[in-house]
Amino acid sequence: MCEDKELKSVGLELMFMTPEKGAEDNWVTAVELAKMVDLPVEIVKKKLNILKEKEIVFVKGINPKYWKFDNYNFQRMDEDDEVYRLLCSFDDVDFDKYFSY
Repeated sequence: MCEDKELKSVGLELMFMTPEKGAEDNWVTAVELAKMVDLPVEIVKKKLNILKEKEIVFVKGINPKYWKFDNYNFQRMDEDDEVYRLLCSFDDVDFDKYFSY
């Protein structure tokens, strides 16, 4: 798997989701997330489903669906998993966009 920048963007945005970003209790819809990462909603939904298959995001609701990062399952992932490695490679990550100091 080559580096999937869109998957990384969606995954990191969920990983660092905070109530200050407007997400209620860190749950966010795909539409809200798409605006945050500046990607089309359809692409964001595909990436969310990849993360769901890896069991590192929760989903609740039907219309709309709300998504939340599962830090516990993420910590338990196999370190050789390509999605785990993707979300842990911070070389090109600007953390200022996730945190306000």
